[in-house]
Amino acid sequence: MPALTSAPSLLPLYARAAVTGPLHRFSGGGDALPGTEFTLADQRIDARHLVDYQRVCGFGVADVLPPTYLHVLAFPLSVKLMTESTFPFPLVGLVHVANTITQHRPVRRDETVSLAVRAADLRPHPSGRQFDLLAEATVDGEVVWTGRSTYLRRGSSSGDKAARRELGAQQGPLARIAVPGDIGRRYAAVSGDRNPIHLHPLTAKAFGFPSAIAHGMWLKARVLASLEGRLPDAFTAEVSFKLPVLLPTTVAVAATHAGPGWELDVRGAKSGKPHLAGTVAG
Repeated sequence: MPALTSAPSLLPLYARAAVTGPLHRFSGGGDALPGTEFTLADQRIDARHLVDYQRVCGFGVADVLPPTYLHVLAFPLSVKLMTESTFPFPLVGLVHVANTITQHRPVRRDETVSLAVRAADLRPHPSGRQFDLLAEATVDGEVVWTGRSTYLRRGSSSGDKAARRELGAQQGPLARIAVPGDIGRRYAAVSGDRNPIHLHPLTAKAFGFPSAIAHGMWLKARVLASLEGRLPDAFTAEVSFKLPVLLPTTVAVAATHAGPGWELDVRGAKSGKPHLAGTVAG
């Protein structure tokens, strides 16, 4: 269990990924995930960074952390793990297809947080193989937050092809959210996730996208921000990321009550194409 003394710097890790990625280009990857778990103890929350994150994602400025904020703090550990020589897949080309976070209780800015990240559950996917990165945040030994990010490595697979389902009309009241063309750069500045597909139309086109696309975790955070004040202190928010959000655009967000929680459905306001689906359960 490698214990880090400071948060990994992301720029050198991205540079390593750019250099080593071509070595894996024609490889399906290994058959096992490393058993490594990176930990980072006693992290204080930077007040300026927290405010910047809250504003970019649409949360109100407050001393309580947004439920998605600890994902950003754990992200450098995830990137370090995925750029290790023992990791079976190159970072470049991995697709973030789903994310689950559980907030066990609200965390305040003045609390000191310890983080741990590991990989688990390599398994088939209809379009290749997928795995989870598991993150955990503790305060004085108490687990206060957990996250699971599911990544897809495209390629041949023995998994069954998923059947396509026809989408019905969005249900419940709709909120329209304008997504500006620079949101990828703005979110990258606070999250450290500087994947070129998010930053500029030209760099996105190099990867086959007609324009820059929004980060999936920005979209999830923005949707949860629209429910701010209506969520319990402890809950689980589970989402799957569908078609990319091409920038700039407007999305339609439907959040309908489902028992004690919510069902989430985000689509293009004009196109009706699905971008995010999920649930929030207390």
